[in-house]
Amino acid sequence: MEKTNASFIEPIREVNLHSSKWDVGRGLKKVQFMLESFFIKKGFLLLIVGFLLGRALILAKLTPFCLPFFASVYLIKRDRAPLALIGLTVGAATISLANAAFTFIVTILFLAVFRISRKWLTNEMKAMPFFVGIILGLGKLAEAFILTKQLTVYDLMMVGVQASLSFILTLIFLQSIPLLTLNKRRQLLKTEEIVCLIIMLASIMTGTIGWKVYDLSIEHIMSRYLVLVFSFIAGATVGSTVGVVTGLIFSLASVSSFYHMSLLAFSGVLGGLLKEGKKIGVSAGLMISTLLIGMYGEGGGSILLTVLESTAAIFLFLITPQVFTSRLAKYIPGTPEYTAEQQKYMRKMRDVTAQRVSQFSNVFHALSKSFSQMEIQPDDNENDREMDYFMSNVTERTCQTCFKKEQCWAKNFNTTYAYMEEIIHEMDQNDGNVSPRLSREWDKHCTRSKKVFETIGQELTFFQANQRLKKQVQESRKLVADQLLGVSEVMENFAKEIQRERENHHKQEELIMEALQDFGIHIEQVEIYSLEQGNVDIEMSVPFCNGHGECEKLIAPMLSDILGETIVVNKEECASYPSGFCHVTFRSSKAYTVETGVAHAAKDGGLVSGDSYSTIELGLGKYAIAISDGMGNGERAHYESKETLQLLQKILQSGIEEKVAIKSVNSILSLRTTDEIFSTLDLAMIDLKNASAKFLKIGSTPSFIKRGNKIIKIQASNLPMGILQEFDVDVVSEQLKAGDLLIMMSDGVFEGPKHVENYDLWMKRKVQELQTDDPQEVADLIMEEVIRSRSGLIEDDMTVTVAKIKHNTPKWASIPVYKRNA
Repeated sequence: MEKTNASFIEPIREVNLHSSKWDVGRGLKKVQFMLESFFIKKGFLLLIVGFLLGRALILAKLTPFCLPFFASVYLIKRDRAPLALIGLTVGAATISLANAAFTFIVTILFLAVFRISRKWLTNEMKAMPFFVGIILGLGKLAEAFILTKQLTVYDLMMVGVQASLSFILTLIFLQSIPLLTLNKRRQLLKTEEIVCLIIMLASIMTGTIGWKVYDLSIEHIMSRYLVLVFSFIAGATVGSTVGVVTGLIFSLASVSSFYHMSLLAFSGVLGGLLKEGKKIGVSAGLMISTLLIGMYGEGGGSILLTVLESTAAIFLFLITPQVFTSRLAKYIPGTPEYTAEQQKYMRKMRDVTAQRVSQFSNVFHALSKSFSQMEIQPDDNENDREMDYFMSNVTERTCQTCFKKEQCWAKNFNTTYAYMEEIIHEMDQNDGNVSPRLSREWDKHCTRSKKVFETIGQELTFFQANQRLKKQVQESRKLVADQLLGVSEVMENFAKEIQRERENHHKQEELIMEALQDFGIHIEQVEIYSLEQGNVDIEMSVPFCNGHGECEKLIAPMLSDILGETIVVNKEECASYPSGFCHVTFRSSKAYTVETGVAHAAKDGGLVSGDSYSTIELGLGKYAIAISDGMGNGERAHYESKETLQLLQKILQSGIEEKVAIKSVNSILSLRTTDEIFSTLDLAMIDLKNASAKFLKIGSTPSFIKRGNKIIKIQASNLPMGILQEFDVDVVSEQLKAGDLLIMMSDGVFEGPKHVENYDLWMKRKVQELQTDDPQEVADLIMEEVIRSRSGLIEDDMTVTVAKIKHNTPKWASIPVYKRNA
């Protein structure tokens, strides 16, 4: 019994020694969450800020902070306005009860006027500063008149100053209050918002004037702490700005604090310059500034007190958590955290876009798969089933009313079925005819043989039409599946391109700048986007070159030597004025180039030709040459051939494979019109990286490659486009070489010579006899030979395109950058 009970007790396998550490971490997070909820969500931070701003004075007399702060809170966070009013009133009461009464009365007056006039306001945000300035000015004017029973010029000046300050402070608080009310601010701060935030923080700290702990001034400690934080986060520029703004506001509040502005500004600059030393470096900057300004400004008597205040500020700064400074740094432009936050946002947007594109790609891929699965070849059972249906339709119209029905289909079923099956097969294969032997035998077997033959012929016509329709539907599904698959692949590649990170090339950029500047060329900026072999992409900003071509003649050859491959100027935007900069893009040079020449003529010397041609430079280093010959001549043929090439060009430029592109064009041409208008297509795709070529010939004439004295014929057997909805495209591949001449022509040229039996031999001989390799001259000479053979008559539209494959020899040789030992 004891053993049974013991088996229910599970052994302790491990002891978690880190639970206390995690509990402490969770406890800190819980405390942080509770503090944020209490101060920010519930708005008690506004109560504290209101208390300090209610105490704040300018020129020891003016209180321009109260009403602007309340008005901003009322407009932005109306449900927290009572807390702000309580804080302002209590803070003002610490100065005097009269001040508290004035603050409360002016606030109530503002609420009354603002609520009455709201029905006429179109934009409350723009009207708010004017309301605050006017109401506070009138309130101050009334207070001065009640107390002194007269108004002096000094009183009017002070009223104007207070109204102006309240107007400006309202604008500042409207931009700053959201930082105190929102728990998580998504958007990043602009420079103006940062300055407004600094002014608001400095204004809040003026409420601590007069507070001392062991003779240490709280406002001095907090202002220096503020400068330390911003210098550490954003460097010397923002640090000095914070120092100047904070010191200026303190000097307005207390004239004796003027030297303090110099101390804050200097410590902001020095601390920002020493921020590479982390918190210790920034603290050292404040201590050095304190010693220098303290000795200069106040003499030796109070240096110790100033140093102690700076020490207290440094202590607060050192115990400030890294989480707080990092979180604040995300909102300030120019900081690494700000840049990282922007990149994070851009990366998120990029990933979302790529994900959506990838989802669309998956949808198209699934649709393609769905259409592909529909194409199922019929099995033997289905063929037998179709034969049974066919037989039943025939017998229903013939044997059902025959008196020998019982004898044929009950007693001699197998014989009758075999005869009829044979008849159906022979009529299907022999265009409705039956052999004499089978006809005689069926006549002996059936009394209605003629009626059966007629019925089978009629049913066979319907059956064949149905089979053709099924085949067309299957072919259409296959074409749609191929097109959807092509779109899916293009979108998937696009999603991968979006997700591809830009590589970090800072080191290479510095090396290139150093090498070019050592050579004596001044470069303002270098941006490297890709250093992949054959796909280099570099952008530069160079001083105004005055059209001397320094980029093409000097920089590109030097880059060619640095990167070990030929670099050329892809795009250049010259500055429009001498002190500007030129923006240049450098790309990898292709291994081969294509030089083309074209000759064409319309029938009978007309203006509109039924032939169309195009030379298309596609992305990824491909070059396409295409000729399309519309059926017939004139405008309709010209429209058909031109439309074919335009469709093909758009589909090829989208990145879809050549065969799918041609099938797509064919399906569009065959489905969009019921007229028998067809067009041929002769397409050559040349890869400029290795000179390999693909030839797709749809109803077109042969092409010829002239390589020295050797002539290579390129031919494929495909019907013209638009005749069939589905056809297989024969692709002929050929490796071209530098110096090759590729000659493509329409049927008007190939079949144009008169009294010629073998067009192939005639054309090969004429091409072989050519004494020039200039593409345009070759095209003109072939056209002239064909027209001469016709005694000057042009009996069909004629087009010849000639392409010469050449090595891409750079215009400028590489310039060695580094000195090599002889």
